[in-house]
Amino acid sequence: MASVSDLQPPEREPTLIAVSGALWIIDKPANYLVHPAGNPTMPDILAWARDTHGAPAALAPIHRLDRQTSGVVLCSPDPALRATLGIAFARRDVTKTYRALVYRRTPDAGVIDAPLADARRDAPLAARTRYVRLEALPPFSYLEVTPETGRKHQIRRHLHGIGHGIVGDRRYRVTRPRPSPDRPARLWLHALRVALPDGRVFEAPLAPELAAHLARLRLAASKPPA
Repeated sequence: MASVSDLQPPEREPTLIAVSGALWIIDKPANYLVHPAGNPTMPDILAWARDTHGAPAALAPIHRLDRQTSGVVLCSPDPALRATLGIAFARRDVTKTYRALVYRRTPDAGVIDAPLADARRDAPLAARTRYVRLEALPPFSYLEVTPETGRKHQIRRHLHGIGHGIVGDRRYRVTRPRPSPDRPARLWLHALRVALPDGRVFEAPLAPELAAHLARLRLAASKPPA
């Protein structure tokens, strides 16, 4: 269950990126749910799509993002399409690309190949995540992250496990993090791009609050030491 401190109000509304046939592509803000959770105080993108864009009542997500993660979500009212793309996700035929800000300087690039426990199964599940450091912005690293599997909280758990927890992650916390009082009050993780097997690619620009924080970090890094 989310703590009271985790229940931050959304900073913006979702954006409809495109409708491609029976496929709805939505840019989900942080602190929006993908689907209803029975709590009327917690908004979800399905209700938003129906209320704002007249989406079909049968609209449902094909995959999910954590509530605090922003970015691309694919939905469809067509169960056959959801099943087909669900299989493509499971077979790793769909490429998902994220942006993340983490603590400490990471290597230039790396592969995290570490099984992750699953509450529904007795044994850990294989999990693999690739990352590339795009920028060093002390005391942080700005990463491009590509999960090759789709385990629960995979990116968050893997990066935390190698000592580079994501900024703003209240669940997988780092020990004695460096203070950053101007950072957004959210998880610094954004689903930037989803590439489908048929060649279609859908993108959601970096969330405005993350882009603004990144600009401040770049400005601070560019200044000469006092």
